Formats: sequence, C-alpha cells, structure tokens
Amino acid sequence: MPEWIRSDRPVPYPEALAFMERRVAEIATGRAEEAIWLLEHPPLYTAGTSARAEDLITPDRFPVYQAGRGGQYTYHGPGQRIVYVMLDLNRRGKDVRCFVRHLESWVIRTLAEFNLRGEIRDGRVGVWVARPDKPRGPDGTVAEDKIAAIGVKLRRWVSFHGISINVEPDLEHFSGIVPCGIHDHGVTSLVDLGLPVGMGDLDAALERAFAEVFGEVTPGLAGCDLLHAG
Repeated sequence: MPEWIRSDRPVPYPEALAFMERRVAEIATGRAEEAIWLLEHPPLYTAGTSARAEDLITPDRFPVYQAGRGGQYTYHGPGQRIVYVMLDLNRRGKDVRCFVRHLESWVIRTLAEFNLRGEIRDGRVGVWVARPDKPRGPDGTVAEDKIAAIGVKLRRWVSFHGISINVEPDLEHFSGIVPCGIHDHGVTSLVDLGLPVGMGDLDAALERAFAEVFGEVTPGLAGCDLLHAG
C-alpha cells in the first residue's frame, strides 16, 4: 500500500508542488514508495492546462498558480480536503481514462460511507450530487452541485495532483472563478448538505475506500467498466 501522509497545517501551493515533483521522481526511479498526501491549502486558485482567461473572474482576490495538471480553474482553501495521489501506473496499468474513473469511484465510495450518493456525468470530470431542494434547470432536470474535483498529471507514468473534496470550505470563495469552466452548476460541501463530517472522519473513509478500489496493486486497473455499475 502507498505511504499515507497527513499535514495538519495549511501547505502553501509552491511547497506542495515542489514536494510532489521530488516524490514523483523518486517513485519513478524506485527510490520511494507510492504516496497519498492529505492536506489543506490556504485560499488560492489554480489553473489547469485547459484554463480560459475569462473564467478567472476576480484575479486579484487570491493568489493564482499554474498547476500543470489537466482541467481548468479551481479553488483550494481551508475546509477542503486535498488528496494528492502519487501512484505508479507502470505497476497499476497505463490507462489514464481508467485511472481517472478509479479516482472518481474512490470518491463515490468514500461519500457513500456518509450516506451521500455521488455521481459522475459525461463531459464533466469530478463527482456531483443531486440537489432536489434547489430549483430545477430550464429543461426540468434536477439541479446538481459539484462536491469533488479531479485533476491529474503523469510523469513517466507516475501520477500527481489528484482530488479535492469539499468538507466545509467557504463556498463563496468559488465565486471568483468559473469552477472547472462549468457555468450551469454550483458547488457544495458535506457540511452544506447537512452532514457534520470532520477531516478525520473523511480521511478514515478515504483510506478504507482506497483499499476497496485500488487494493495494493491493480494490474491493468481491472474492472474499469464496472466501477460505476448501479
């Protein structure tokens, strides 16, 4: 199993990026084991490789960093669990799409421990929850909010960056961007949904669900097509 690292203080983004760069290089050369890093950041925005300038609405509000990961703009800050995933896909299967599906399934199984149904949507990476308490869309569909974002990068088939799950962040801070370039849906958190979940509770659930989804090693990332069945 990977090494699980937990940081109790907010980690500046440049410091986190430097750590991941070093660790990924060490994993790729066999000098370090895989790692899952649980942390929080001070308030900031990150831009992925597909970020559009017009989606940064208030550029002077918080520091903005070029992340180098896939995806668009996202917010990180206190009350949000960041899960940086440094796994060796040389061992686990060289299939990026399937790897992202495993990450989504990991989040979905974690949320299920709190009786919350997370879902995925074609064309919208991340994990979503239905909001029947909100007004329906123009086409009559039930409103949906994003509870977890996913953005990864690979170097020599070792992953880094990863997942952010909203536990109790200041949701108003997301208003400075168009989160992940999606205009028609909002964001939510576990506490916003009425679930009194703390970081420790979430971390324990993440570790249990990781073992279910990934195991110690998942050659070929087997079972990708079955991850979201039902």
